[in-house]
Amino acid sequence: MDADVIVVGAGLAGLVAAVEAADAGRRVIVVEQEPEQSLGGQAFWSLGGLFLVDSPEQRRMGVRDSRALAAQDWFGSAQFDRSEDYWPRRWAEAYLDFAAGEKRAWLHGLGVRFFPVVGWAERGDGRADGHGNSVPRFHLTWGTGPGVLEPFVRRVRAHSFAGRVRLLFRHRVVGLLTEAGAVVGVRCEVLEPSSAPRGTASSRAVEGDVELRASAVVVASGGIGGNHDLVRRMWPARLGTPPSSMIAGVPAYVDGRMLGVAEEAGGRLINGDRMWHYVEGLRNWDPVWENHGIRILPGPSSVWLDATGRRLPPPLFPGFDTLGTLRHLRGTGYDYSWFVLTQKIIEKEFALSGSEQNPDLTGKDLRLLLGRVRGGAPGPIAAFMKHGADFVVASSLGELVEGMNRIGEPGLISEGALRDVLEARDREIDNPFGKDAQVMFLRGHRRYRGDRLIRVAAPHRILDPAAGPLIAVRLNILTRKTLGGLETDLSGQCMSVSGQRVPGLFAAGEAAGFGGGGMMGYNALEGTFLGGCLFSGRVAGRAAAG
Repeated sequence: MDADVIVVGAGLAGLVAAVEAADAGRRVIVVEQEPEQSLGGQAFWSLGGLFLVDSPEQRRMGVRDSRALAAQDWFGSAQFDRSEDYWPRRWAEAYLDFAAGEKRAWLHGLGVRFFPVVGWAERGDGRADGHGNSVPRFHLTWGTGPGVLEPFVRRVRAHSFAGRVRLLFRHRVVGLLTEAGAVVGVRCEVLEPSSAPRGTASSRAVEGDVELRASAVVVASGGIGGNHDLVRRMWPARLGTPPSSMIAGVPAYVDGRMLGVAEEAGGRLINGDRMWHYVEGLRNWDPVWENHGIRILPGPSSVWLDATGRRLPPPLFPGFDTLGTLRHLRGTGYDYSWFVLTQKIIEKEFALSGSEQNPDLTGKDLRLLLGRVRGGAPGPIAAFMKHGADFVVASSLGELVEGMNRIGEPGLISEGALRDVLEARDREIDNPFGKDAQVMFLRGHRRYRGDRLIRVAAPHRILDPAAGPLIAVRLNILTRKTLGGLETDLSGQCMSVSGQRVPGLFAAGEAAGFGGGGMMGYNALEGTFLGGCLFSGRVAGRAAAG
């Protein structure tokens, strides 16, 4: 054999699996179609948020969390309802144990550190036993995505230097080798060398081919978010019609091709219609990859309107229920919507997902970080306001509407109708009672110290000139994550259509729906994607090492 374990994909899940197998003394080959400069895959571009339960950071912020409350939130969000959910449900239980148990200590021992303020992401659908986080659980890594990757990149490099790991870049797997029903290796096309910068499209010119053999293969090749044709084919009817226009939250190489390769070798794909796409996407004015989109991480104050200017119903507020909002907006007949807000709101509440959009956190720059608490919009936000195609900044409502009709479909927004919406909302600000659900949520969420300090602006009238200028942001649908994938047992070993384990074949990360073939069910609680890669990569790497 060429190795004991072959790992397909050099993203976070693949690196973790490779390190775990090498730590167990196994010889490991990592095959990756992209060039070496793309080592780390999508995780490099991430904000580095991790889902933790009852952490020291939560307790310092006055947050009371527990394994039981996290399970209530997880299963209320997952809504498992299929026979195929047997393994995903068991993976969910195991992951909750991990997130409430050794996850933080394990990462801390590897040198990972966290920003002290815990974020409150995906606040939910308004039901105690429904979708959403009851408490803040989004732990930002100091160093963002690269900070999560660093210990595993360092360790795989050390194993490579010692001869236990071989990193084969520009090797694209086109088939799995099987003998007597067992997977015994991979068949690769060797692509020509490429100097393409990280995240950009690399050449697909083939220079040769090679077969590599091992006793176990771990598929850690990611999902389908970069393949919009496949996203549309898999789009579920429960979310309405597929959008004709989407922007890409992941590079084009996240194309789902390897899922089909694993399926041909006997693996079973389940829950392919479960996916996670955002509705707060911006067209990147300085793109890395084609059709590059950036997600706004919004605080809860912006007024959310559909393309025609109608306010979204409760509880579809910014940061509350991603797929519930997506489902509602798909029923409007338009592929975009709007935030309307003020300068005061954007200064305190807007953040952008992505390591490159957060140079202070990514670079661990305390001086730059202090700029977040000073006046003015953060630098990356200010750049989007100046250069981004989706922003309108105006000194009057008439000017704002003119801009919205210019960058949206002409004539859809009426100044009079928008004024009525905003004035009705603003009247609810003028007394401590009221019935506007969003305003009531704002007041309630500011009871959390983290929101009050750096995340939620003090409630104020949108049309108050002192809070201006007025801002409108066109929001696009942004593709991101695959929640289904290769069905695996609790060791990460792939299952077949007949319900038997496929000898020699394992899966981890997004390719496995982050575990089991979809441990998040229909909805995610955020901070679960990187954590799912860490957990499933660790499990599969240890099991493949056998």
